[in-house]
Amino acid sequence: MTPVQWILLTNVAVKRIEDALERIEWYCQRWQIEIFFKVLKSGCRIEHRRLKNFARLQPCIALFSIVAWRIHWLTNVQRIDPALPCTTALADHEWRALYALATRLATEPTEIPTVGQVVIWIAQLGGFLNRKGDGHPGVTVIWRGWQRLQDSLSMWLVFNPPPKLMGKT
Repeated sequence: MTPVQWILLTNVAVKRIEDALERIEWYCQRWQIEIFFKVLKSGCRIEHRRLKNFARLQPCIALFSIVAWRIHWLTNVQRIDPALPCTTALADHEWRALYALATRLATEPTEIPTVGQVVIWIAQLGGFLNRKGDGHPGVTVIWRGWQRLQDSLSMWLVFNPPPKLMGKT
């Protein structure tokens, strides 16, 4: 079999082998950047926002970039360290609402779920079947599930308001 040869073009100086290896490492991150922009464009539908000037578009892009980053990060953290507590990734009201929605139970769990478990629940809200051979959920089912979770959170907070801080009304 003939080996594949390729050339990576860059406008950054490459004077040593370490420089070349660093540029290759940068290039290897390209796929993660593509996934982030997929979430931003398709999941957040940033291109469908009909904002006519930069002053309106800039805060919209900033907000949806945070949403896209969070979904992208959830996808990756579930694969890298699924045993982390879900409080690493979700606020208290988010994981509690998700738990109630996913399990159909009104009672609290005895242990805080893991990141791996809550991402599966989010993905299942988005259509992920979680069959034995399905592998990890991708960004598409996670952003769909995230949207469903956000819809449910408003109602969760109506019925489960956060405790008031002392001295605050």
